Amino acid sequence: MVGIQQVFKSFGLALVGTMHPRMLWLSLRPFLIVSVLWGCLIWLTWTPALEALSIFLTNSIFTSWIQDGLVWAGFENARAWIAPLFFVMLIIPLIIISLLVLIAFSTVPSIVNIVTRQAQYQGLERRQGGGFFGSLVYTFWSALICLALVLLTLPVWWVPPLVAILPPLLWGWLTMRLMSYDVLAKHASSEERDLLIEKYRWPLLVMGIASGMLGAVPTFFWATSALALVLFPVVSFVALWIYSLIFVFAALWFSHFLLDALKNLRQDELDKALTVPTRVIETELPHHG
Repeated sequence: MVGIQQVFKSFGLALVGTMHPRMLWLSLRPFLIVSVLWGCLIWLTWTPALEALSIFLTNSIFTSWIQDGLVWAGFENARAWIAPLFFVMLIIPLIIISLLVLIAFSTVPSIVNIVTRQAQYQGLERRQGGGFFGSLVYTFWSALICLALVLLTLPVWWVPPLVAILPPLLWGWLTMRLMSYDVLAKHASSEERDLLIEKYRWPLLVMGIASGMLGAVPTFFWATSALALVLFPVVSFVALWIYSLIFVFAALWFSHFLLDALKNLRQDELDKALTVPTRVIETELPHHG
């Protein structure tokens, strides 16, 4: 019950904090970096990538039926737009994962520093349970697992119910893993981090999936709308900033929840440490009958 109450409390604190001008800037910075990098990459590879993808879709026994089925259904121009649509659907997960990884490295530490300046977290000891190398390995391993799951499930993203279910689950799982590790990296020991993640596994997963559901709104429009395909550069620019803002909100949400949980864990340990000597003294006192 305490965990659920803290989920809602930290949600409210994160919602208010996201509107702060500094948080808006923190969401803008990784968005601009990812936009420039992926914009240049797409501009350089758009034509050869479409040609290679079109050949693959036409000749592969695994995908040729898609074009034939669309033509049979009456979409005579399917061969013209099926390759760009596939390219967009393949590139979206890569962009989102790269944005989340960048935010985990460059933005979450700044957000944690801002949150720990608040009165309720001042004096929280830094036990450095996670270093840069550990965070690097953990982040990229989690991103590779998520990317593999995306590639395995991407063919069924075309099914209407699953396009609204699978992306939130995938982004939610990745968000939970990255945020939980990076928020606690400086302040918790490795034992405290493992204990908190194990104790609050389900609330953290719910928080991650909720963040993923918020991110599913631009994903659904981005991947299924013909208008999004035509206006891909403009639509992707707006959707990417929405993703960035949602990930900053998620970082705030996880920061408030986990730092409060860490503070309570240490307070409980301190209370137990103070209680045990008192009990020992009481048992050792002589009894006079």
